[in-house]
Order: sequence, then C-alpha cells, then structure tokens
Amino acid sequence: MIRRAAAAMVRLVAKIFFRRIELAGVERVPQSAPVIFAVNHPNALIDPLFLLGFAPRPVSFLAKAPLFRLPLIGWLARALDAIPVYRRQDNVSTAGNRETFARARDVLQRGGVIAIFPEGTTHSDPRLRELKTGAARIALGASIRVNIVPTGLYYTAKQTFRSSALVYFGTPIAVEPEPVDENGEPRQESVERLTSAIERALADVTLQADSHAALELIADAERIFTAGEDVALARELELRKQFVAGYTYLREHDPGRLTVLESKIRQVDVESGFSPTRRAEARRHISSTLLLAPLGIIGAIIHWPIYRLIGLLAMHLSSNEDEMVATIKAISGMVLYPLMWIALAVIAGFYRFEWGLIVLIVVPLLGYIALITTETFDAIAARVRKPDLLAQQQEIREEILSVAKSMSSLSPGAPSGA
Repeated sequence: MIRRAAAAMVRLVAKIFFRRIELAGVERVPQSAPVIFAVNHPNALIDPLFLLGFAPRPVSFLAKAPLFRLPLIGWLARALDAIPVYRRQDNVSTAGNRETFARARDVLQRGGVIAIFPEGTTHSDPRLRELKTGAARIALGASIRVNIVPTGLYYTAKQTFRSSALVYFGTPIAVEPEPVDENGEPRQESVERLTSAIERALADVTLQADSHAALELIADAERIFTAGEDVALARELELRKQFVAGYTYLREHDPGRLTVLESKIRQVDVESGFSPTRRAEARRHISSTLLLAPLGIIGAIIHWPIYRLIGLLAMHLSSNEDEMVATIKAISGMVLYPLMWIALAVIAGFYRFEWGLIVLIVVPLLGYIALITTETFDAIAARVRKPDLLAQQQEIREEILSVAKSMSSLSPGAPSGA
C-alpha cells in the first residue's frame, strides 16, 4: 500500500517538475525473472524516485546507509524495502555489506527486482565513473539465473524546472550463478569480467563525452539538427551520441573543420529558429492561452513567492553540487506548495468554511494554469522577437550529415565515438 501510494505521488510530482517524461525499452525488462537494474546516477535522489515511479516492476533499492538516518527519507526507504549500503566515504564500517549482499540476493531468489547505482555516488561528470563491483558480485552469487538490465537516466537539463527526462532500459545481460567461497563471494575474475560487461552496456544507454564543453556543443548541434522540433527523447539521445562520435572523429582527423563547425553552431541562437511546424503549433495554442491568461497571471502572482523561495533554497542548500539542485527543488515543492494552499484555505475558512474548501481546490488549479500559460508565452516570445534562422540551421544540418557520411566510411578499427 505504501509503495503504491509513494509511486503515485512520485509520478505526480515528476510530471509537474518535468515537462516531458518518456520511457524507452520497457519491453526488454523481464516480467517475472529476477532482475537487477544497473543505473547511472546523475541526479541524486531524483534518480531512484524515477525508478520507483516509472519502472515496470516494483523495485528494492540499494541506498547509502546515511539516508536511512534522515527523518522522512529514512522512513520512506525502509517502507520501500530499500537495502542500506555501507561505504567508507560515509565514515561507517563496511562490515555490514555482507548482510547487504545477503538481503539483495534474497530479493532476487524470490523473483524480485533490485536497483543499484554501480558508480557508487551521484555526480555531474560528462562520463560514467569507474563502476563498483557490487552489481556483479550480487548477481554471480545469487545461486539463480539473474538478468542485469542496464538503465540510463537522461535529463535534457537536470536542474531546470519543466525540462525533460528519459528512462532508457537496455538489453538485459543474462548472468548464470557461480560457486562462491566461504564468505559468499564469487571468483574475482568473473566479477571483473561481468563489471566490464555492465560498463559497456551502461555506456550504450547513456550520453558520454570527454568534457562538459563538448556536451554543450553537441546539445546545440542536436537542437539545430532537429530544427526546434520535439523528437522522442530516445531519438534525441541517439542523435547526441552520434554527434559525440562525430565530434571525436573531427577532433582526431580534421580539427580545422571542427573549429569552423563550432563557430557556426555558436553563432546560431537555436532558440530563435521557429520552424513552420512550431509556428502552426503556436497558432493552435495561442487563442486558448489568451483566454486563460488572466487566470494564469493571478496564479503566477499567488505562487511566485514560494517559487522564488524554492529557488533560493536550492541555491543555498545544494552546496554548488549541480546534481542536488533538482532534488532540493522537488522536495521543497512537495512540502511548501501544499503548506501554502492549506494556509490560504485556513485563512479563508475563518470567514466561511465553504470559502476554505473553494480556496483549497481553486488555488492549485490556478497554479497549473499559470504554469501552462507562462510556458506558452515564453516559447512564443523567444521566437517572435528574433529573426528566423532556418537557412543557417539547414547549412549546419548538412555539415553534420557530411560528418556522418565521413564516419560511415571509417574502417572497423577507426575511432567511432565516446
């Protein structure tokens, strides 16, 4: 019951925080066999919450032990059958990890699902960090056949309210059980071999480059390539991976051409490119948006103080850790907005009870109207006030396609991406 309620709440909050959420590869996840989700970890507590809300099967998480000491989060972790992991960097004894592995294997032996973040910590690096061996050790020592599903979490702008997110399930790795020693540990060679396989599989469902600057350039190139159209996030991820490969190829084989392409991309403000499809979409929405505008303005005025407060909290509490910003914003929003609605309802209820009920219904609705009207007007304003640069976009698209053709002629041993 708690799991279903928590998953429903997570889905609601996620759909408010993110403008678009997509799942890809769900059909690859075995529906009855034991499964380990091996997941990248770019966005702190948002990452496990995504799996809790959107994974096709109930999940037990392996989470760092200090989380279990936090008042609300610790209670929720225990209610969701999360399993503590003891790490040296948390200043705790790692002796408890024998019990951790035993509990994880027990879940698998009952046909259940666990999720583990093999990088060991959340981060904002442009590449995966070196994987820990826990996933491989649990799978090999489970005494039954286990499927490891590489799971990529991809955020278009992980700190930004109303950005987009993708959960990408890759091809499962079937792991046969192996004999273990007296401590319940499989052979070291098998662990290292399986960890390497997990790393390769996880790389296939995540975006990696050699620097943040490269990722930013590639993001601009992909938006230009799609000419501002909304494409499936899985397709966007694949495009960006192709551009990483093209970037790597040009840097190694034709740096002069890469310099020219970088200059062109940076000169084009991709947000000013307003394609015909986007114009038609704006025309369809503008009339309804104008009708809702007065209500949207009222909703924005009511909710603006809390919105600003959440932004300030995220800035001061994140300690300059980018991966914590979205987590703080989401948790703050879950707490502060309902408290504001209740406070306003109580104040109105002092005058008439019915007014309190009306406020409790109407104010959240006004907040939602403010959200959709603000987004629509922002999108229209960003494009109307700037000239159309589709011709320049098309030129860059052709250059990118030309790079792709160059890469297709590479020999198998030549570099092909990050």
